[in-house]
Order: sequence, then structure tokens, then C-alpha cells
Amino acid sequence: MKGYLDRVEDNDMAVILIEEENQEIVVPIEELPDGSKEKTWLHMEHVQGLYKVISIDHETTAEKAQETSALMEKLRKRKKGSKFKK
Repeated sequence: MKGYLDRVEDNDMAVILIEEENQEIVVPIEELPDGSKEKTWLHMEHVQGLYKVISIDHETTAEKAQETSALMEKLRKRKKGSKFKK
């Protein structure tokens, strides 16, 4: 299972989104692997009703970052200017 580190609140709590389960969990930042930051994908485990962060999913993080970059580039290349006359 994968989770997405959405944000850090109050500098000590991490909000992780788990799309497969349609869940949002909050964990202490100390439970995250070293190198975790916002927009990082994580390998997760669900045991006895609790979610646990296993490791950083470097492959998915890189893929998603590249997809986002490509979309932003596509948007930048669109015709600039307003459709409305001044």
C-alpha cells in the first residue's frame, strides 16, 4: 500500500493520504523515514487497524514529480494572453 506525505502541521505532525483506502492519517514526524518531505510517496503497512510507514517509495516519488513537471510545462506552452479584448 502507498501513502502520500501531503503536509506537515505544527512542525511535528505529518498528514499522509492513503488513496487506496480513502483515508487521511496523522502521524508524529519522528515516525517518518529519514529524507521524508512533503510530496513524498511512502510504502505503508496496515496491521491490526493501524497504519505504519515502512519506507520512502523513491520510484513513485520520481515518477509523480516528472508527471507534474510535464503538466506544468504543457501549461506554460499554451497560448498566452486573454481571450477577451481590452
